[in-house]
Amino acid sequence: MKPPVSSGQPLLPLPTLPLLIVLSGPSGVGKDAVLSRMKACGYPLKYVTTMTTRLRRPNETDGKDYHFAPTQKFQEMLKNNEFLEHAEVYGNWYGIPKSEVEKPLEMGEDVIVKIDIQGAATIRKMMPQAVFIFLAPTSMDDLRTRLKQRHTESPADFALRLHVAGDEMKQLSLFDYVVINKWDKLDQAVADITGIIRAEKCRVMPQGIEL
Repeated sequence: MKPPVSSGQPLLPLPTLPLLIVLSGPSGVGKDAVLSRMKACGYPLKYVTTMTTRLRRPNETDGKDYHFAPTQKFQEMLKNNEFLEHAEVYGNWYGIPKSEVEKPLEMGEDVIVKIDIQGAATIRKMMPQAVFIFLAPTSMDDLRTRLKQRHTESPADFALRLHVAGDEMKQLSLFDYVVINKWDKLDQAVADITGIIRAEKCRVMPQGIEL
């Protein structure tokens, strides 16, 4: 069979627009571990660091895991409208600084933010063109085991997080994709997420982000 005859006209390059990827999921599902592995693999993204008023845990680094800030500073930034999104979660404030998202997008970089379900719903209303990925456990028993192994919550906080997680699992309709983070299969979750990003880059009609 003869190959098709070329018209001699090269294919026009498809326009590529920067993506805003929103990664969410219940507490303890492994969002930080997934992002850390993606960074270690050198995947080319701008990883946005959330600001929080909660106390830093022993294994966390300021500026890497979170921007840890006193409540007064957070409230000042909130008053000056410096957050893309903010919320009070488990008695602490969390927020995505606008500058950490807007600047890289303006420079054409793909941006990924880690956020809770409430925050993802807020961004969905503001920027529906973003790519929303829900990271899920294989089961609630799996999530319970993960939370226990963290040893970071009191019994009351542990029970609250499990209760909230049950409600959060019902919010899948807010998201475009779901990725299961299986126990000891972190690389598979990373591969699934990077595969989603590659697929979004292949859209015939790319979705631009309006800031």
